[in-house]
Amino acid sequence: MTLQALGYVGFGSSALEDWRQFGTGLVGLQAVERSPSLLAFRMDDRKQRIVVDRALPEGERFFGWEVADAAALEGLAARLQAAEVDVVQEPAALADNRHVKRLISFRDPAGNRLEAFYGAAIDDTPFRPGRSISGFRTGPLGLGHAVLTVENIDTVMPFYVDVLGFGLSDYMQKPFRAYFFHINARHHSLALIETGQNGMHHLMVELFSLDDVGQCYDIALSQQDRVNVTLGRHTNDFMTSFYAKTPSSFMVECGWGGREIDPSNWQPVEMTDGPSLWGHERVWLPPADRDVAREMRMRAAAAGLRAPVQVVDGNYRLMPGTCPWWDGHSQTS
Repeated sequence: MTLQALGYVGFGSSALEDWRQFGTGLVGLQAVERSPSLLAFRMDDRKQRIVVDRALPEGERFFGWEVADAAALEGLAARLQAAEVDVVQEPAALADNRHVKRLISFRDPAGNRLEAFYGAAIDDTPFRPGRSISGFRTGPLGLGHAVLTVENIDTVMPFYVDVLGFGLSDYMQKPFRAYFFHINARHHSLALIETGQNGMHHLMVELFSLDDVGQCYDIALSQQDRVNVTLGRHTNDFMTSFYAKTPSSFMVECGWGGREIDPSNWQPVEMTDGPSLWGHERVWLPPADRDVAREMRMRAAAAGLRAPVQVVDGNYRLMPGTCPWWDGHSQTS
């Protein structure tokens, strides 16, 4: 795959101070002043991962997809042009603004601005989170995942799969139509939800500790109308998470325990058990769809649907075998 990871994202918003409070005080990002009209956030050793720009129209967004080097970027540009996609070789000034060596830009069929780049700049100071957290899981997996709403998945998906090289992870038809795509070991770096409108649904960031997510959830619960999806666990990427309303018109999913896959032999499947094993009450869904989602969770509970917890080495402790029933059950399940 030419694309390696989701490297950075940017959003247009005039609510910079609200974004500062949300990003640092709730999510735990590090705020970095770039200019009076631009606020950037760090998540790791890179100079920036998320950008909020007052100069961009409200709701405007861009997504920076990383490639290995100059040759890979040139190859991608040639493939896009062969597919009759307009490609812009962006100037050095924009590359400096994005803190990368070089980038190109183009649009997907839904009109989203995509950028491809190489050579992300590393900061010479350590990452300092906005609140006390263990950190974010990034590295070769990228900053997280982005989920877009589209009028029709069938008109957008071929561009991401056939032109950009995304692999289909899985998909579902109920309680809404959604398709999930990977470019590395993260279960999905991109997803498309069919809503009849093109837009931004949510951005996911993954924390290293489950307690980070729980404490973030407590902070969100203390703020009126901040929680848009309650705490729960997904069926496909096994993420334990909740969704918080941002100062813009989309959500940030704060999660832990995301699943890794092997892209070389992964086989996509249709998910029929719903998007969540438990929890994740979606206040944004129409009442009828919320009823369908709730019924699917009740069926999962009745069937005893379970999934292994995904842990980072060293981020767990095995309990002693004090329960013969559990020892026997775990060996046969």
